Amino acid sequence: MGSVGRVVELNTGTKIPLVGLGTAAMNQNPEEIKTAVATALEVGYRHFDTASLYRSECALGDALKDAFLKGLAAREEVFVTTKLWSEDWDDSVSALRTSLKNLQLDYVDLYLIHWPVRLRKGASFPIPKEEDFLPLDLESVWQAMEQCVHLGLTKAIGVSNFSSKKIGDLLSHAKIPPAVNQVEMHPLWQQKKLRDYCSKVNIHVSAWSPLGGAPNAQGSNGVMDNPVIKEIAEKHGKTTAQTIACRLMAECHNGSYTQTK
Repeated sequence: MGSVGRVVELNTGTKIPLVGLGTAAMNQNPEEIKTAVATALEVGYRHFDTASLYRSECALGDALKDAFLKGLAAREEVFVTTKLWSEDWDDSVSALRTSLKNLQLDYVDLYLIHWPVRLRKGASFPIPKEEDFLPLDLESVWQAMEQCVHLGLTKAIGVSNFSSKKIGDLLSHAKIPPAVNQVEMHPLWQQKKLRDYCSKVNIHVSAWSPLGGAPNAQGSNGVMDNPVIKEIAEKHGKTTAQTIACRLMAECHNGSYTQTK
């Protein structure tokens, strides 16, 4: 399996694979997702990342069900992450139950608050209007996330796109601390201050869009086309993507892992 088989232990005792396959895309194609997941499993991937926002949960669920039936992997060998969308803060438990139905699973391994933002139902997307934003009640939503753990719907809970300040606020009242903070991270946005803080409070930091995010609308080719990174890759006989992945893997002592998207 090589690097895709490496794991680290979260503060819950659960082990998370350092490399995962993300399923976010501008134009979702269920059949392409199924093929990608099947191929990833064959080459050793055991972590799959989705979210209600991505609308990829059903396709991922179909692919995993097929893989389990074929014996490509057992459920306990696969780590599945999904996320709570900002419009669903009022009922995190029901939102996770819906995700589990889509995924055809009894539980997920990790459930994240997607963004530290609360929106009204039917908010404008991708750019909410001013009237779409609701007061941020982090304490209440985290209590509901903790309830998801108590109900056995998820093995661990965490956050995504949270700053050090937001995490500090959360830790001031959390009974179950977040296990993970998933943020944008790559050679041009290394998040050192945030990684140092999360390491101090024993929160694993994961990277989304480690290759820069292209061709998604919010991404660019700035990372993959960086001349310094290309030069390093050529020097070592590696691809640019391999070089970036190796860099992030080297940060594992700070709790970061690469996640392809």
